Amino acid sequence: MGPLVPQEIIGEGWNFFIAFVVGIGFGFVLEQAGFSSSRKLAGVFYGYDAVVLKVFFTAAVTGMLGLLYFSLFNWIDLNLVWVNPTFLWSAIIGGIIMGAGFIIGGFCPGTSVCAAAIGKIDAMVFLGGIFIGIFAFGEFYPLLKSLYMAEYLGQIKLSDVLGISQGALAFFVIVAALAMFWGAEFAEKKFPQEEY
Repeated sequence: MGPLVPQEIIGEGWNFFIAFVVGIGFGFVLEQAGFSSSRKLAGVFYGYDAVVLKVFFTAAVTGMLGLLYFSLFNWIDLNLVWVNPTFLWSAIIGGIIMGAGFIIGGFCPGTSVCAAAIGKIDAMVFLGGIFIGIFAFGEFYPLLKSLYMAEYLGQIKLSDVLGISQGALAFFVIVAALAMFWGAEFAEKKFPQEEY
């Protein structure tokens, strides 16, 4: 699990067990927070509910700061943290498809599994669409491969692209998060949710 396996702190056999436990815990927290509701998730895009934005941005900032402090105290080697390689066109097209699906269906892949697990039919239909999309991508991969692999940029980090330190990037991300929180509060007042 993460850098614990390369450092031989835990054996590779523990990966699936830890992933299972973390996944169950994550799903439980999502459901308890109300993220299994498509209205709550779609509310981010329509401006009437910014809880999802606040929670996930807070989680990202917390994770980022945790990694930076762990690195500062030599508790973790950031060079062992996997960075997904960037294929520019895949990222852009995939982001558009995912964003459209999020707005239309009101779920992301994780929240759809959570909602389907508690019996929500719209989430089950959404999950069906995910599986159809995965199957279609697999079947048509030979035709899509050149687009999928286009504009390979390597394992880039935003701090390297901008030419700033990771600490400076963390500061700017925190400022951006605070600005987004303020904007979200403004949007919630401007576009109040209709009562059903």
